[in-house]
Amino acid sequence: MEIKISDGIVRRVHGGTDAPMNGLAVQARTIANLLPLVAQRADTSIVHNADANYTGIRFNTKVGPVVLEIPSGEKPYRIVHELVEPDAKGRTEVEMRRIPQLYKPQGIALMTSEFLRTRGFLG
Repeated sequence: MEIKISDGIVRRVHGGTDAPMNGLAVQARTIANLLPLVAQRADTSIVHNADANYTGIRFNTKVGPVVLEIPSGEKPYRIVHELVEPDAKGRTEVEMRRIPQLYKPQGIALMTSEFLRTRGFLG
């Protein structure tokens, strides 16, 4: 499933009709299709967040949402744990890992899934 967030409003993106077709969206779909089954079962969805300015793959895990942010330019992929409420420092997200862009989509999908599985996010 794909969702689009803009101006604080969450909308479902219906495939083909109003789905973004830019490079980031295509890359997110490619990686999502290559995720191992354990990661796909985590209620995985592709997110196009215009408010936070990112496109990524959201995993709704047992400890809260985790997002693999698809990079633009030369930046690395980021795995970010989105906090439901701000912590003591006022943060709403915690960056857990960066993955350089030198890997193919299959490698990104596997490394993300294994990172989440070995740290208890996926069950």
